Amino acid sequence: MTDAAITNTGILDNKTAAERRAAGIRKRFAAERRFKYLGLGAVLLAGFFLVLLLSTVVGKGIPAFTYFYAKVPVNLTEVSAEDPGAANYNTIIRNAVGEIFPSMTSRRDSRVARSILSTGSGIELRKEVIEDPSLIGEQTQVGVPVSDFADLYLKGLTARYTITSPQSALNLQIEEDKVTGTADSPVFSDFLALTKETIGEQAEVVAKRISAEERGLARQTQIAGGSGNEKAVEDAQKAIPTIKTRLEDLRAQFDALIQREAAAGASEVIDTNLPSLLIYANGGTIKVNEIAPDSFVGTILLPFETDAPLTAGNWQAKTIPSPESDRKFSDTEVALIDKMQSQDLVERRINSIFLTTGASREPELAGIWGAVLGSFYTMVVTLLLSFPIGVAAAIYLEEFAPKNRLTDFIEVNINNLAAVPSIVFGLLGLAVFLNWFSMPRSAPLVGGMVLALMTLPTIIIASRAALKAVPPSIRQAALGVGASRIQAVFHHVLPLAMPGMLTGTIIGMAQALGETAPLLMIGMVAFIVDVPGGITDPATVLPVQIFMWADFPEPGFQQKTAAAIMVLLAFLVVMNLTAILLRRRFERRW
Repeated sequence: MTDAAITNTGILDNKTAAERRAAGIRKRFAAERRFKYLGLGAVLLAGFFLVLLLSTVVGKGIPAFTYFYAKVPVNLTEVSAEDPGAANYNTIIRNAVGEIFPSMTSRRDSRVARSILSTGSGIELRKEVIEDPSLIGEQTQVGVPVSDFADLYLKGLTARYTITSPQSALNLQIEEDKVTGTADSPVFSDFLALTKETIGEQAEVVAKRISAEERGLARQTQIAGGSGNEKAVEDAQKAIPTIKTRLEDLRAQFDALIQREAAAGASEVIDTNLPSLLIYANGGTIKVNEIAPDSFVGTILLPFETDAPLTAGNWQAKTIPSPESDRKFSDTEVALIDKMQSQDLVERRINSIFLTTGASREPELAGIWGAVLGSFYTMVVTLLLSFPIGVAAAIYLEEFAPKNRLTDFIEVNINNLAAVPSIVFGLLGLAVFLNWFSMPRSAPLVGGMVLALMTLPTIIIASRAALKAVPPSIRQAALGVGASRIQAVFHHVLPLAMPGMLTGTIIGMAQALGETAPLLMIGMVAFIVDVPGGITDPATVLPVQIFMWADFPEPGFQQKTAAAIMVLLAFLVVMNLTAILLRRRFERRW
């Protein structure tokens, strides 16, 4: 019995040990799978955010590379061939707009008609005439940029709309500029429902304001009934009547909105706080001021070309859900640009202004070329200063410098400089280059010198790591065949380390390309209209231009900001491709 028990116990112990080993193996494999899945998940998450970023930037930036131009008939017969730049091109543009819209005769109407064209359309016409003198003395048609809001409207990025061709006859009764339209069926019911919905949303906003005023009234009443600060009690007693008056007005406004929303099927007056409805018929445009399910009352924005009867399908209704008060592009401007589009007087072109000019306060006239050249000149100065100095410092510290406390101190400080905030280098450039040496402000020369200081630690650290990676046998072999120490380094070690040095350089340059803070300190945030012609001319750079455009309130600059980011990314890609080609060239040589 004892032997049998011992034998069975040994078998059980062996079996238990094997199970433990198998369980340990399964646990290890499970941990490896979890690690693999976590790594895959991290890569997919990073890829998702990268795709999200690029799609957002590209989606917003692509429209900025094209722009809409209006083809206007201009009379250049009075332009002097001896001095074409002296002509009054703004007057020529104004006369051209008057020829396109002869009904816009009043001062106000003429101003609205001109507003659909860029304020710089006269400047662009002047440039075109100077570049092509054959236009002088002719009556011809030229393309000038439309306003930024007209461009956004034509691209469908603002004042979104829907157009329908109602299948109902429309009878119009015209009394001067007032038009009454009656349809055979309730074709305006959908727009009336949209109007009621908007009124309901306005009522909700007023209700929130009422709640806020009631809380304010309760707070002031509590203060007025207390025995604390006499000044606070007196101010609260004075504020209570004003708050009550506002509450009464808001409640009356709320009740009126609720009644209008609840009045199903009743006509509604369309003010600037409600969606807009435009009627296009017989070449004219009507703005609806009052709507019912089967009729409307409106104002003629553009006169009719014919008086043909409006049968089913030969007139259109344009619904603009956003109220006129919430957008910069009025219903009259919508009617005018639609009229030009129907006459084929609007075309979409490559946005040459954006690609070839400098900064401007007007979105349609703002360009990126000045910032591109500013970045290019700045990067050239940075590279010419930081690369040779950084490589020379790395070679000396790694190959020739004695190992003592001084060199240890220098190495520690180089590593510390790599972590110094970039704005500190901007302060250094402001104090030394501008205030001490009186160098030109806002110039790529100074910007390149500041960025070179910031980039040097990165290049030195990367270059030293590349030199350390070269096998010691290379040095020993060179010295063994009689080469001097300098020959061994420059003829054998340096070429092998050059790919790693170029990698560190491109990392430092890419960091410098995206820097804004140090350049703001030396004045490169200044508004520069002219395109720089050299490293001493006033200029800005792409990151600063993006920073400035992102702060502008005009919607047109939102496109320009995203497009400038795309240009900056393209600049960075070109730099990286150049570094890769150089690395491959050195690697093939050795």
